[in-house]
Amino acid sequence: MTTKTNASATEQHESSMFDAVLARLDTAAKIYGLSEDVAVVLRNPLKQVKVSLPVMMDNGKIQVFEGFRTIHSTILGPSKGGIRYAMDVCDDEVKALSAWMTFKCAVANLPYGGGKGGIKCDPRKMSIGELERLTKAYTTALADVFGPDKDIPAPDMGTSAREMAWIVDAYNKVYRGNFPGVVTGKPVGLGGSMGRETATGRGVMVATLAALKKMDIDPKKVTAAVQGFGNVGLNAALLLSVQGIRVCAIGDHTTTIWNEKGIHIQGAIRYAKENGGVLKGFTGGVEIKNTELLTANVDILVPAALQNVITEEVAANIKAKLIVEGANGPTVAEADHILQEKGIIVVPDILANSGGVTVSYFEWVQNNYGHYWTEEEVNIKHDSSMREAFEHVWNNAQQYKTSLRIGAYITALKKIELGVKAKGNY
Repeated sequence: MTTKTNASATEQHESSMFDAVLARLDTAAKIYGLSEDVAVVLRNPLKQVKVSLPVMMDNGKIQVFEGFRTIHSTILGPSKGGIRYAMDVCDDEVKALSAWMTFKCAVANLPYGGGKGGIKCDPRKMSIGELERLTKAYTTALADVFGPDKDIPAPDMGTSAREMAWIVDAYNKVYRGNFPGVVTGKPVGLGGSMGRETATGRGVMVATLAALKKMDIDPKKVTAAVQGFGNVGLNAALLLSVQGIRVCAIGDHTTTIWNEKGIHIQGAIRYAKENGGVLKGFTGGVEIKNTELLTANVDILVPAALQNVITEEVAANIKAKLIVEGANGPTVAEADHILQEKGIIVVPDILANSGGVTVSYFEWVQNNYGHYWTEEEVNIKHDSSMREAFEHVWNNAQQYKTSLRIGAYITALKKIELGVKAKGNY
């Protein structure tokens, strides 16, 4: 990994997201025996686009925003991946996340490649009108990249069904038609799928139960800590508690709460909804440091917030027996061997949080058919798909005597390699 010698550890990790992807890719490729011809294709994204977006702000002045979209691969189908609005969006992050989407879609056995996009902005400081104009400017600038059979965005950090509806509107106006399948994660009633909002958190729950079954552990006898109380963390915490798992710690960017007897998750959700979507001030436990959540005395750790939070130092102090990665890239590459040496099972992000893209695929299918399923039908299909993906990853990890993370990459590489060889090259 290439880093500046005078950079802090945090800066190093933040600047090496794509390096982290390549490190896992190279490790899996070596263990699996991937041909160098296929490996070199996967080390390089297919397309990287950067756009400048002049937007009229509410004060009457023009502000120019940076927008990004990276298409990592279309070997298995149109590229698929979210759009995030955040101040730390950059080329390296988008490139890394697009590569993760390639592997995630392959692990989930979806007919998609990987893509990712973002705009460097702070959506919390922008009005609804400013956000709408920014979103539609971004869509117009990338109208030749997006497409129901080319590149299909979805919500990510800082975006939601609202932004997806704006993208569809702008795209429809550019091409003078109706193309609901150009994005997924849309509002129900505008082509969105039932079950989409809870899908990623539900996938975390299904992956957790599958891992506990392999470990021969009763879900009703274990405790958990969930970092992050946005869409993924909130739904993961709720669904884990419904399964009888005692969630003892939850946290967001405002506070972290600990209760050894178990936190009332539904109460925490109600409190957050009534208080601007944050947990600050919730009295369902005692306040602890955010870093203490990661090393809490629990059986299951679910990092469902930011990337690179499990560093080597944190990994050395983790007490959980099982880590289920709800966030993208929460564990730095250098920490993998520490977790493996400690015997901690890690269900990696490209498997654990693939529930979202799985139901996004279902939404796309429903858009193409013009026929929509009930939430129960979506959940049944989702759970079956997640369990099947987990079995493939587990079996590959056992076959190649490696971790679940590398097992997941091997699972993806097997599928992608078939695609590369079948399609051929120029």
